[in-house]
Amino acid sequence: MNVVITGGNRGIGLALAKQYKAQGAKVYATCRNSCDDLNSAGVNVISGVDVSQPDTLAEQLAPLADVNIDLLINNAGVLGRESIEDWDPNTIDYQFRVNALGPLLVTQTLLPNLASGSKVALITSRMGSMADNSSGNYYGYRMSKAALNAAGVSLANDLKPKGIAVALLHPGFVQTDMVGGAGDIDTTTCAERLVERIAELSIETTGRFVHSNGETLPW
Repeated sequence: MNVVITGGNRGIGLALAKQYKAQGAKVYATCRNSCDDLNSAGVNVISGVDVSQPDTLAEQLAPLADVNIDLLINNAGVLGRESIEDWDPNTIDYQFRVNALGPLLVTQTLLPNLASGSKVALITSRMGSMADNSSGNYYGYRMSKAALNAAGVSLANDLKPKGIAVALLHPGFVQTDMVGGAGDIDTTTCAERLVERIAELSIETTGRFVHSNGETLPW
């Protein structure tokens, strides 16, 4: 099985790369800058990939041109902490480009590498849920993840006739650098759960918004 993971140099992406490598998959981990941990993981590292740069993304992903992709995991993401009193439109714009537009562009670029039976996983967040928002703030992150959810549902509808299933997955509150090490589950546990959810994914369940623990989430 050929697995492509964006944002594979740390956190959830790195843990997923290790999980799939341990299962015997051939893993291609893309990132802007690699790290010792990723370089020693025994996977194929493609550095210099910035999903926020649409004009150069196809060139950056060129090393994957001849790879038949069984699973594409759009994991790369960023988090801002805007409030109504303290916000910056530039950071909000950047979160949209990385969190929402980036996964769509990566999937579009690599669509020729996907075939019937392939899967696309979007690592989104329940913070993109309207019904689940009871605390406000985090404007850029919430809006960009809501936009990613909208893109994911459209991808699920568009790719279903091709036999390609799409998962929208909330990892949980994970102990990563993005949240300063806070969280209630570690990256290894998170990756194990996500691998289980992706294994369960089928054309019949395409487009659903699911927590890594298996819970269906509200939009």
